[in-house]
Amino acid sequence: MATNPSPPQAAAPGTAGQNWKVQTYLIGAVVGVLLGLLAAYLFARAAEENNHTRTPQKVRTGDMMKLTLSVLNLIRQVADLGARDG
Repeated sequence: MATNPSPPQAAAPGTAGQNWKVQTYLIGAVVGVLLGLLAAYLFARAAEENNHTRTPQKVRTGDMMKLTLSVLNLIRQVADLGARDG
């Protein structure tokens, strides 16, 4: 006797469309960690090259504000990539 193969099972509601989100979050997290480590390494290396005998100076508020605005602009540009059509 031949048995009929069972039809393919559908994914649970709401999970089929979530895989790309999880993958996007994971890639974003890995890229963020790598870029953060690279930035910290470059900061420490520059501080060592310029200050041979003491710890680096504190980052000035104005410099931190400029850096924060630059990072926010980069995040906005990445968000715009996701909003584009096709």
